[in-house]
Amino acid sequence: MASSAIPRGQVDLVDFVDWSSVECLNQTTSHSLANALKQGYRDDDGLHLESDADEQLLIYVPFTQMVKLHSAVITGPEDEGPRTVKLFANKEHMGFSNVNEYPPSDSLSLSPDNLKGKPVTLKYVKFQNVRSLTIFIEDNQGGDDVTKVQKIALFGTTVDTTNMKDLKKIEEH
Repeated sequence: MASSAIPRGQVDLVDFVDWSSVECLNQTTSHSLANALKQGYRDDDGLHLESDADEQLLIYVPFTQMVKLHSAVITGPEDEGPRTVKLFANKEHMGFSNVNEYPPSDSLSLSPDNLKGKPVTLKYVKFQNVRSLTIFIEDNQGGDDVTKVQKIALFGTTVDTTNMKDLKKIEEH
């Protein structure tokens, strides 16, 4: 993907992912989420995330600090790549049983261009103070039982929070 596709001022949020708490439901053990989300792995065409029992995947990505989410790149094969993707900001402990009980913060319908790396711009106002993102991949392009995701990249900015410990007392002279 050309770096020019990322809007100015937006950064790849991979460095702000809290890896110890990332979860993915319905992934095959041999083709896990790390293949699509982790730097290095996600750029290797031989690696991908694959659904197990059916075509759906439920991915929970917490961040180490608040972020503003601007756009996403989700790539996959032409037929098995994701089609309908629902994003939920700050919704924890979602499962397949209750994912349809909540309105998504945004709902994406991925095109073949998106699957090749064209970024999807999100409803920016819905993703201002994001501590975690739940990604529900509902179906795939071909309507098959297996969904494959080669890359998930999230772009945005960190929310600048002031750390009180970093403030220096100003002495009067």
